[in-house]
Parts: sequence; C-alpha cells; structure tokens
Amino acid sequence: MTTTGSGASTRLAQRDWLTLEQQYYQHTFARLPVTFERGEGVRLFASDGRVFLDLVAGIAVNVLGHCHPAVVEAIRQQAGELIHISNLYVNERQVELAEELYQLSATATQDGMRSFFSNSGAEANEGAIKLARKFGKLHRDGAYEIISMDRSFHGRTLATTAATGQKKYQDTWQPLPDGFIQVPFNDLEAVKSATSAKTAGILIEAVQGEGGIYPVTPTYWQGLRQWCDEHDLVLIADEVQAGVGRTGKFWAWEHFGATPDIVTMAKGLAGGVPIGAMLAGPRADIFEPGDHGSTFGGNPIACAAGVATIRTIKEQHLLEHATAMGAYLRGKLEGLSVKYPFISGVRGLGLMMAFDVANDRAAEVARAAFEHNLLITNAGPRTIRFIPPLILGQGDIDEATELLDNALATVAR
Repeated sequence: MTTTGSGASTRLAQRDWLTLEQQYYQHTFARLPVTFERGEGVRLFASDGRVFLDLVAGIAVNVLGHCHPAVVEAIRQQAGELIHISNLYVNERQVELAEELYQLSATATQDGMRSFFSNSGAEANEGAIKLARKFGKLHRDGAYEIISMDRSFHGRTLATTAATGQKKYQDTWQPLPDGFIQVPFNDLEAVKSATSAKTAGILIEAVQGEGGIYPVTPTYWQGLRQWCDEHDLVLIADEVQAGVGRTGKFWAWEHFGATPDIVTMAKGLAGGVPIGAMLAGPRADIFEPGDHGSTFGGNPIACAAGVATIRTIKEQHLLEHATAMGAYLRGKLEGLSVKYPFISGVRGLGLMMAFDVANDRAAEVARAAFEHNLLITNAGPRTIRFIPPLILGQGDIDEATELLDNALATVAR
C-alpha cells in the first residue's frame, strides 16, 4: 500500500474517502464534500490543498482553535501516564477539573458547584433530568415533569429529544418519554401557566444555540429564578453550546443576574476532546452513590484537556477577548446586512453570533461560503450561525467578512 509522509504522521494515499464514507458509515449526516488532514489555530487544511478559515470550530467545540499547544501537550503527557482507570478509584485529573469548575462557579455565585462528568452534552442533560426528578421525589411529592422551551435543543437521546422544543427532531421517535412540556421562550407567564403539582424543574438555554442564537432577557431569567424559589423547583441552565467563555463570560447565564441550581456543559470544555459535565449547587447536590454513573465519564485524558483549556482561557484573558471580538464581528455583520437586504436580525453575545436570511436560504449561504473557503453553519433554514474559536483575531474577522461578502454576492445574483 502506498503511503506518503506528512510531518511525523504517515497517511494512506490514493483513497477515495468520500466514497468510502458512503460505503462504511451510517448515513446520519449530510456532510460537505471535503476531508481535512490537519488543523492549526483558526485554519483547517484539506486533502485537496485548500485552506479554510474555520468559524464553526467543530460546532463550538474547539474554543482554543485546532491543536492548541497547551491542549496537545496535556493530552500527550496524560496518555503516557494513565489513559483509563474507571470511576471505581480517585482520578487526579478529574478532581483537578472539578476544582477548576468549582472555583469558577464560586466566583460567579458565592456557592461553588460540584461536578459529575460524562461524555457529551446529551449525557450531561440526562444527568440533570435525573437529578431534577430526584429533587421532585424528595421535595415535591414525586414531581417529575420538566418545563423546557420552544426552539430549544438539549440532545439526541430519547429523553433529551423529548425535552427539545423542535418538532423536526421529535416526530420520527414518537411516542417519546413522558414528563416534558415546552412553552414559548422568554414568556414567564407561559412558564407559570404550565407549572403544576407534577413540575420538578425548568430546563433552559440562557442563549439558545441550535434554535438560532436567541438570548434570554434579564427580566425573564430573574423571573424564572424567583418562580423556582417560590415553588421549590430546580432551575437547570443548559450551557452545552454557550458555555466555556463563548459569550464573553464563562457561562452565559452570568450575563443575566441570577444563579441556576444545575448547570450542564460539554462541547468546548476540553478543547476538542469529548466530555460532558453536570454541575450542581448546594440546593440540588443530592446524588448519592449508585444514583448515577458513567464508565468513561471523567476520563483522565479528557479531564487533563479540560484543565488545560480552562487555564488557557484564564491565562490568555479569552473572556475579555471574546467580548471585544464579538463586538467587532457584530459590527462587520451589521455592515453586510446593510449591503445585502436579504440578511437581517444580527444578534448574539460575544463570539456566539447569528443573522437571518430571507426565503429560507441559510443552507445556500453556508454552502456558498464553503466554496469561498470559509466555514460557517446554519441553524435551521433561515439562520446563519457563527461560533468560532475564542482565539479569533481582528484580522481573521476582516478576512472572514471579505470571504462572506464574496459568498453573499453569489447568492444575491
């Protein structure tokens, strides 16, 4: 078999990866016709020689960009020492990551939150749902229902699909598990009307991600907190997409002036390595041995990458950087909305931005950008979403704007 050297790695040559993918992988993704050989910072290098500016970041995962040296070194070192031991024993890297998150939550809330680690955002939300149901069993006479929001997205398991407020994700899998109700987003009266003796908690994204980058209002968020306090419910913040500094604060809910009882995380937490986290404040920290578990959750390699990611965000002041670059990106997008009237509604927080496209042409815009070597993604048929690495610089934004301008010009013809 013919091989070709590329740095320290050896790659198989002369293979049609696009055809092989169709032959061997289940058809669950509508993929773009490209294979990437390596990534560096905000760039991805394709096997056909093209270089892409990446504003998708693995769907908000690669918060430090591709192959950040701190993450690479943490993985390399940990892989040479200990890869897996299970949760039957104390895991030093797991404790280190939990300590980092506890300290961050204590700074934000005065009461630190303790962690449970899993492997994905859906698993983190499953843990939160179980924790809310135990809270309802102990404090609300067996209440088990969760109120979530229209347009929300919480995962692809059956329970998290039932919690997701988008019909397109639910129809195929009916009947879904009982115990989930969706109400309009940013409508406190709708939450109040939906609350019953069966309600255990409220599950909400402080900034909806897959739903189109819609933030809560401060009044609404604070009203939810008050309602939960008055009726002994738990408030669950899904920070899977908006967390880890994306909005300019470590958690998006920090923008809105009230603390949730449970926080779920994943995506960017380990800089590209799969991990999920479910954090519980003192009021909701009620799991006991045997209540929940995960074989791979809190794996030493994932946790080492998570510690490196958080420390790099702090050391390089990437929260402040995300705020500044988000404002600069927003200005550029607003300029494009003036030039191209078929785009509108620029919105978001930090480096979590979006705009709308008339006539459900978002996928067309994303594909046109791809043809100009710019990676962006749509959230539904009418919204373009920007979730780039937090290391994105002003020069990168200028380049992205020029590439997007060229792509929009082709769509406008």
